[in-house]
Amino acid sequence: QLQLVESGGGLVQPGGSLRLSCVASKFTFDYYDIGWHRKAPGKEREGIASISREEGSTHIVDSMKGRFTISRDNAKRTVYLQMNNLQPEDTATYYCTALAQFKDYSDPLHWGQGTKVTVSS
Repeated sequence: QLQLVESGGGLVQPGGSLRLSCVASKFTFDYYDIGWHRKAPGKEREGIASISREEGSTHIVDSMKGRFTISRDNAKRTVYLQMNNLQPEDTATYYCTALAQFKDYSDPLHWGQGTKVTVSS
């Protein structure tokens, strides 16, 4: 089974930046479209970004366009989520996911354990 391990979360001030990383355990990583989901306290889980297996396409949900970018390095079996101009409403646990299909956030095939991001002054 594909295992995904996130890192890079932490405490950041409003307006700050973080880069999350997701490292996969298996060489078949590049067979998957990869996404990022997040779960904020008291809110529903939401898919926020995805990248196709060959890095030909990326998708960021509208509310985060211009602030978040997603990229991948298949040689390192790693996907990155660069988050800029973070705001308190971005506080959440962020999960790396393997998607059934690019931009399909409904039912990921695999989940990481999550990394917590807290945006606070």
